[in-house]
Amino acid sequence: MKKTIKTFFNMVAGAAFLSMSATALAEPLKIGYSDWPGWVAWQIAIEKQWFKKEGVDVKFDWFDYVPSMDAFAAGKLDAVCMTNGDALVTGATGGKSVMILINDYSNGNDMVVGGPGINSLKDLKGKKIGVEIGFVDHLLLLNGLKKAGMTDKDVTLVNVPTNETPQVLASGQVSAIAAWQPNSGVALKMVPGSKPIYTSADEPGLIYDVLAVSPQSLALHRDEWKKVIKVWYKVVNYINDPKTHEDAIRIMASRVGVSPKEYQSFVDGTKILTLKEDKVHFKKGDGFSSIYGSSAIVDKFNVDNKVYAKPQDIDSYIDPSLIEEMK
Repeated sequence: MKKTIKTFFNMVAGAAFLSMSATALAEPLKIGYSDWPGWVAWQIAIEKQWFKKEGVDVKFDWFDYVPSMDAFAAGKLDAVCMTNGDALVTGATGGKSVMILINDYSNGNDMVVGGPGINSLKDLKGKKIGVEIGFVDHLLLLNGLKKAGMTDKDVTLVNVPTNETPQVLASGQVSAIAAWQPNSGVALKMVPGSKPIYTSADEPGLIYDVLAVSPQSLALHRDEWKKVIKVWYKVVNYINDPKTHEDAIRIMASRVGVSPKEYQSFVDGTKILTLKEDKVHFKKGDGFSSIYGSSAIVDKFNVDNKVYAKPQDIDSYIDPSLIEEMK
């Protein structure tokens, strides 16, 4: 009798699982993306209908960056485009994800912008710097100060929301700011005599930009996610091919409402990775050349700055297996 009951419940459970799977498969994979160039590039595949051609049902939802992570943490998305550091932050606060694709690393778009008369990080000793405390450009700034033989004890950090940094620099309240594009570019335009004095191009791999998927969605739809990744490398090839590069930039620029000429500079500050390059950065290692090493550094930064309390299990956030299976 027990066996019968157990079998019945197994049948019910199996039916429920199949029903859940069928329901989940009936829904498109929902991905949140925002205005970073390495993520705007998805727009090319959307407009070319490459997901449909690949046989995977995907719905991209456009957000401001922070709301995209909020939506993911709330369970409204299967995946979200975010930095490796923010994947740790989101996971530590309840929205666990697995990074299955590295879109790019910042290669100059994140920068410390010095005001008039500031020509190097050493010129900032004893001065105020506007930066959003606990965010990636705070880490960029600390890394730059360390390379210049200084620490945050040598300067005064002023906590400023990143989108307000151009105005704060223009007001003269601070001598420099740390911000990502387009905010850093706006600051350079607003403040005559301002200039980049340290950028993410000086430390490649400090900020990786990734596709982070919920563990549940990855478990249920592994083959579909592999198709999404396959489409991504079609996008990368379209950007890198001189014959189609101009059209790729046009599509990306149109998505964010700037001219193709201006958008080209944003793309130049973003190292969009090929499959071969992705496989290199997905290998385990210390330091910024590996997403494992970079994430460990960011994790320490997050704990030190009380972004969250306990170090995260880095390996549980990274799954290179889908990339490794691709030819």
